[in-house]
Amino acid sequence: MNELGANIRKLGFGLMRLPQMEDGKTIDVEQVKQMVDLFMEAGFTYFDTAWAYAGSEDAIRQALVERYPRDSFQLATKNAAWINCKSREDAVAQFETSLKKTGAGYFDFYLLHNLGANRTKVFEDFDLWRFIQAKKEEGLIRHIGFSFHAGPDELEEILQKHPEAEFVQLQINYLDWDSPSVQARANYEMARKYGKKVVIMEPVKGGMLANPPAPAAEVFHAADPEASCASWAIKFAADLEGIITVLSGMSNLEQMKDNLSYMKDFKGLSDTDRAVLNDARKAIARIPLIPCTGCNYCAKVCPMEIGISGSFAAMNQYTLFGDLNAAKGQIDWQVKGQNRKTADECILCGSCEEVCPQQIDIRWELERVASAFHFAF
Repeated sequence: MNELGANIRKLGFGLMRLPQMEDGKTIDVEQVKQMVDLFMEAGFTYFDTAWAYAGSEDAIRQALVERYPRDSFQLATKNAAWINCKSREDAVAQFETSLKKTGAGYFDFYLLHNLGANRTKVFEDFDLWRFIQAKKEEGLIRHIGFSFHAGPDELEEILQKHPEAEFVQLQINYLDWDSPSVQARANYEMARKYGKKVVIMEPVKGGMLANPPAPAAEVFHAADPEASCASWAIKFAADLEGIITVLSGMSNLEQMKDNLSYMKDFKGLSDTDRAVLNDARKAIARIPLIPCTGCNYCAKVCPMEIGISGSFAAMNQYTLFGDLNAAKGQIDWQVKGQNRKTADECILCGSCEEVCPQQIDIRWELERVASAFHFAF
């Protein structure tokens, strides 16, 4: 039996950010068809969608499933039981909905979507691990795994409890590799410690590393003026061992053509390439950021239950990339999504600063966050 992912090339088509029609709401299926054709012609076969990606499963049925032999590609989708599911029946229904929308007949890879924090428990409560094992035995799923957005300690707990998981989907990119909040390296190493293959998501950090901070862009352009900044990010991820594939959320034909141009014959990074990436990381590291490690000691003593580390992560993202809307998205995800209060709720008591190992002037930084985001949470 072939090793998991042995015949899958190291670029996957992430279907979360598909091209839109002029109304900004409808997926441009005809352009998706062209993207699928280029992708398949280049020898790539892994497609990643999810029940929660609005319109994506329908679009990939039209662009791929109805146009290519079923055994010529691999299709992955995901179950997000923490979204509007009040019962196990609601969660199980997501699987049947995905089968119907994609028309795929079976899924090559089926993931429990976005484990971590309070979301992990939902899958346990609804007994979905046993459900997907049963579907695998029925032949409706070929490989089972999960996607994950938390820290290595929690990842280890899941891997110990569920050895049946064959792979893990992790956020990995050169910027987050040693990030104290994302902990990409630590999560990758934990997955490999337990012998799990890895699918990489967010190699370009939601598109942000296609236009990295100027000091990093200068390093890349000096090394290869013809290469896109995105190419460095994707190749960094694809160079890691134990990878099934690297998902790129391509949104138009130009992005598809760019990715194929350097991944079609990718054989791995050279020592010189690795040195360039290291220089780019160092250039970004010299940009002044809030030195928060995400230990969350502050959160444990904050009487207002403010999402301090999440606020600082969003502020650092804004400092690096200057994209206010994307940074607000981080506030939604890492602060409001964790049921924490926003920076403008700070009462300046100072309890947080007494326990901060990094000796951050937290009150002043929270004022800066509130000012930068204009209380627009």
